[in-house]
Amino acid sequence: MAAVVPLRISRKCISTITCTNGYRLFSTTQKNSVLTSKDVRRMFIDFFKDRHQHRVVSSSPVRPRGDPSLLFVNAGMNQFKPIFLGSVDPHTEMARYRRVVNSQKCVRAGGKHNDLDDVGRDVYHHTFFEMLGNWSFGDYFKEDSCAMAWQLLTEVYGIPPDRLYVSYFGGDERLCLKPDRDTREIWLSMGVHSNRILPFGMKDNFWEMGETGPCGPCTEIHYDHVGGRDAACLVNGDSADVVEIWNLVFMQYNREADGSLCALPQLSVDTGMGLERLLAVLQDHRSNYDTDLFTPLLASIHQCSKCPEYRGQTGESDVSGVDMAYRVIADHIRALTVCIADGVYPGMSGAELVLRRILRRAVRFSIEVLQSPPGSLARLVPTVAHILGDAYPEVAKETETIMDVINENEAQFLSSLSQGRRVIDRTLWRMDGARLFPGSIAWSLHRNLGFPLDLISLMVEEKGVAMDTETLHRLAMEEEKLKTEAQASDMQSCAELDVLTLTELQNKGVPFTEDSPKYHYSLGQDGKYAFLPCQATIQALYCGQALVQEVHEGQRCGIILDQTCFYAVQGGQSHDQGYFTQDSQPDVLFPVEKVQLVGGYVIHQVTAAETLRKGDQLQLFVDEAQRLACMVKHTATHILNFTLRQLLGEEVEQRGSHITTERLRFDFSIKKPLSTHQLQDVEKMMQDIIRRDEPVYAEELPLLVARAIPGLRTVDEVYPDPVRVVSVGVPASDLLYSSNPSTTSVELCCGTHLLRTGYIRDFVIVSERQMVKGISRVVAVTGEEANQAREAGHALAQVVESLSARVPAAPPCLSSAHGLSKEAGLLIDAVENTAIPQWQRRELQSQLRALQRVANTMVRKLEIAEAASKVQALLMKHREEKLVVDTVDTDSISVLMKAVNQYSNQAPGTLVMLLSHQQSGKVLCACQVPKGCGPLSASDWALAVCTSVGGNAGGSTTVAKGTGYTTNITEAVHWAKEFAKGNWRS
Repeated sequence: MAAVVPLRISRKCISTITCTNGYRLFSTTQKNSVLTSKDVRRMFIDFFKDRHQHRVVSSSPVRPRGDPSLLFVNAGMNQFKPIFLGSVDPHTEMARYRRVVNSQKCVRAGGKHNDLDDVGRDVYHHTFFEMLGNWSFGDYFKEDSCAMAWQLLTEVYGIPPDRLYVSYFGGDERLCLKPDRDTREIWLSMGVHSNRILPFGMKDNFWEMGETGPCGPCTEIHYDHVGGRDAACLVNGDSADVVEIWNLVFMQYNREADGSLCALPQLSVDTGMGLERLLAVLQDHRSNYDTDLFTPLLASIHQCSKCPEYRGQTGESDVSGVDMAYRVIADHIRALTVCIADGVYPGMSGAELVLRRILRRAVRFSIEVLQSPPGSLARLVPTVAHILGDAYPEVAKETETIMDVINENEAQFLSSLSQGRRVIDRTLWRMDGARLFPGSIAWSLHRNLGFPLDLISLMVEEKGVAMDTETLHRLAMEEEKLKTEAQASDMQSCAELDVLTLTELQNKGVPFTEDSPKYHYSLGQDGKYAFLPCQATIQALYCGQALVQEVHEGQRCGIILDQTCFYAVQGGQSHDQGYFTQDSQPDVLFPVEKVQLVGGYVIHQVTAAETLRKGDQLQLFVDEAQRLACMVKHTATHILNFTLRQLLGEEVEQRGSHITTERLRFDFSIKKPLSTHQLQDVEKMMQDIIRRDEPVYAEELPLLVARAIPGLRTVDEVYPDPVRVVSVGVPASDLLYSSNPSTTSVELCCGTHLLRTGYIRDFVIVSERQMVKGISRVVAVTGEEANQAREAGHALAQVVESLSARVPAAPPCLSSAHGLSKEAGLLIDAVENTAIPQWQRRELQSQLRALQRVANTMVRKLEIAEAASKVQALLMKHREEKLVVDTVDTDSISVLMKAVNQYSNQAPGTLVMLLSHQQSGKVLCACQVPKGCGPLSASDWALAVCTSVGGNAGGSTTVAKGTGYTTNITEAVHWAKEFAKGNWRS
């Protein structure tokens, strides 16, 4: 255990002291004017780096790296989870971390840790915040951790010790966990008075990563804003005066699936201190919003608002809700800015959906409460960039993009608000006096239009109607259940090794899997790939959450071999498929269902066809067709990445990719979708590289050397060292000395690739769309699938050309015009749903929409003409009648509606209902009622008539239509007249 190096300074609260390391200490009377947020962040990092030899690690993006259990990074420890779980790749730099310090960008909105609904109601909850943290991975433990924390708070930051309280884990009899007396004794030995060292239970002082996994007791440091009193009773009591500022977690146990706790083989420390809350303490404020992280923002918000400036009121004191609105907007614009800078854009699922909700909540408070004009939210982004840009340069770099994304999404939301209000008003009108607003409609507005549920409730309550909360709750629970099931399905695998099993493997001396044979293949003179055979020995069997000596027929297990030629899921590429055979039983096949890489071990998931034992010799057979298809798509993905940058510029950044045997998917940043011309250019450039049949090189280089290659493309991942570099046309080692950074595709990649580009054969983009503003997704196919897409596109183009030749000629009758319009509609669906080149899809869609407009115009003209001829006959028949109910011969409800409309125009003040009786017995109905006809409305009239003949109808007070079925149309006409007479006031 490393010794703590003490700072040789007094703890007295004096005005200014310069420490041996250059820190300045300030009294509480001077903090407000001296320590800025930049000072506090820098002092924290420097304290652990300079005084206690911690490695400084940059904040990871707020989108978690390969962790489907999280929507956002919500704690400083997230990026270090592989270390705690024992699954860190032993070849990466992270595997060598021992002491680490950083300031991590965190978002708590959605999932287990969700503070979104609390933001604004108080002065200390946030969606985005910065977590200052230090970690020990098997290095120091409780004593040094507590000493470092106390030293930093009291000596470096100058917080008076008499304002601080500490809590520790008081034990849990149910779980047979004893009190953490070691931590209590440590605090006592450091001079903390016993009445300020307080025990608490599992809820407050036992930290767990999740339902299972590493966990342990924690000790928290609390600050009393008031001072000069005994505030022990307020610790962990939700008091705004006594707040927790630092949590020191001691990772001692692993929570098993059955709920039991097992001691971890390695003791670690995980600490977290929110910068916002610490800053409030150091600047002598009760509210985080009074610190320099927020005051410039609040001033900028006021400049856009028509309301008084921020006063810091909460609860009942904030009568108009103005101060809450200030806090919501200040918090939310920080979250939006940081998330968008990290590539998370408002969207319709997952983290994107949460960000969409944050944005829309901010917009509503800005416009409806502070009465700010549209666009005010985006104008706050430069202020956020000024505050956070030094610590997180990506925020300052992406300011313009962030503003564009916010403005576009705000405009969409304002449009949705208008549409949503119309839906609510229409629903309230149809409820006809009912007092419960349908939960299904509220949920649809919320889920599809992003309409805030609290706003819907407020709007209906203002109309004296209650919300159907029971249905609303049920629908929300059903969606949550589906999400949970999908997540569980994605994560479920018998091959998931926990930290204890991984440690057991290492303790038993089981070597990490040698998986370099996955790269052992060659390209023959005949143009075919040959994959070398691989023989392996079973090193371990994992079944039922434990290592076993053997498994039997029908058991699902994970198999660890000394070496493997199977590719595990990595870098967006699907795992290999194939099978094993035993040397002793070569005719028995063991299909491999899944392949994963966990902590240096490749786990092959298999359902045993016969007994397997540790030490068995196996022959490994990769599904060569499946592997080759993935190799083709992966190499094509690299070339696509390069091509897009060549065509659109260096600002194109990869945002994700996925490679399967059928197709490749590539997500990238771009301000607007690719044009038809750009799509064609991408395909042409791809085909040029494919035709040149350029060699594909892969070589291992030291990570630092590889990063020096001009034009190298990387994504946000933890790379091994040495790292594999894949380049096209030129070896990576030659590119090190290139003066041109954009000569060819060169990327860090562990995937399996072709040896020459010609084997791709062909490349077609079959889909391109914007997932969210600024992020486009391309889906492409290669080889024979690409050729088939071209042929399908050519066939559809010929059909569209045939239709185009027939449409301009005016059809002789309405049915022919309808036929052309229907044919155009069917072709639009076919073009949309068939795999064809995307550039061609857009051209055909544009052409078909134009043809459909022409056909629909023909239909409309013919319908108007047909309606006119029928109206003339009706006018002659009924002359001066004010109530007209009659039948006409047509099979088109549209013609019937047009006839009713024309009759009403030519005979103002007349109530008109026209019925058409089909040979099948079906009845078409249309009616129009002039305004001022008393209680009679067109919708009521049509509904009454259609209901009497077993049908239904709808419409407005003036115009309505419907259908029914009857064998006696004369009786229906008579009934329609009598109903109108009984409800009509002439």
